[in-house]
Amino acid sequence: MEVYADYSATTPVAPAVSEAMMKVYRTQYGNPSSIHRTGRAARHIVDSARRDIARLLNAEPKEILFTSGATEANNTAIKGAAYKREHLGRHLITTQIEHHSVLYVFQYLEKKGFEVTYLPVNRYGEISLNDLKLALRPDTILVSVMFGNNEVGAIQRVDEMAELLKNHQAFFHTDAVQTAGHMPIDVKELGIDMLSLTAHKFYGPKGIGLLYIRQGTELEFQQLGGAQETKRRAGTENVPLIQGMATALKLATEHMDERNVRLMQLKEYFLNALQDRNIPFEMNGNRNMQLPHITNLYFPFSDVEIMLTLLDMAGVFVSSGSACTAGSIEPSHVLTAMFGEDPRTKQSVRFSFSYKMTEEEIDYIADQLLKIYEMNKERSE
Repeated sequence: MEVYADYSATTPVAPAVSEAMMKVYRTQYGNPSSIHRTGRAARHIVDSARRDIARLLNAEPKEILFTSGATEANNTAIKGAAYKREHLGRHLITTQIEHHSVLYVFQYLEKKGFEVTYLPVNRYGEISLNDLKLALRPDTILVSVMFGNNEVGAIQRVDEMAELLKNHQAFFHTDAVQTAGHMPIDVKELGIDMLSLTAHKFYGPKGIGLLYIRQGTELEFQQLGGAQETKRRAGTENVPLIQGMATALKLATEHMDERNVRLMQLKEYFLNALQDRNIPFEMNGNRNMQLPHITNLYFPFSDVEIMLTLLDMAGVFVSSGSACTAGSIEPSHVLTAMFGEDPRTKQSVRFSFSYKMTEEEIDYIADQLLKIYEMNKERSE
């Protein structure tokens, strides 16, 4: 048996999404920038997808910028705001638990003379609103805080942070990659300036994402060339992938509640299965403020590299954290921020589920963990 339980790393493309993209591949090959009929047909698909996505996010179509994924969206938001507004100040704020496509951009900007404050988190991976308030300065020009964490599933109160910034000059950006399809995303209600998404986290294709940019949020755009995306991102639009993302986001939004109920049932079943088998573990994070598809567990009886290898050999595919650091023996920067130099930073595994999974698959994961536990128990005796 093989069980994939790494859905926060990526998801398979939903059949309806594949069909929508294949229809475009088969029938619409035009360049959306061409003014003839073939080009206009492609442009119509892009414009329709933009309107559909904007409606789902409660945004305006012109506020949606298509990108190659969340990494490009995060780079565009952070660099764009920093370079455009450095005449107002050079102080930036983010957190210690961001995805590397955010953290590495801030580290790059530090080398360019910007000053960055990295907000700490508590043992549940949560940011203190008071810490943000204390970190704000008159010369702060950007705050970037992820909506839901990709390793432990911690949810941040970005709406309250946006409210705090309401009368401040700083722009507010959030990486919402893990929350799409699992939490309602209403950009007006949240009060944010910028938001990043990528389609392959909600059963859409890889290689396509977006950046929501609230009207009036001026950025220095990085990709130069043609006049695509209203002169904000040069390069011919990937029409099939754009259609795929719009279809995937629509399905994820429409079925969010029923999928979340299923995910919470599976998570509960998994934790009970571990307890029934007397496998020692502790949850990393606050179960009441956690994305429904992610659970990160500390197993005191085995190092994560050994556990992942044994699970892989048994056909169980999971992760120690961010997919971008897979294969690394370095402890998770998220768990280090939460717990400091604690053994659990190298003895924790992330399980991320799909609403399509079965109890049989969950039992199989638990059985393999039991085998690893018993093997380690015998060695220590």
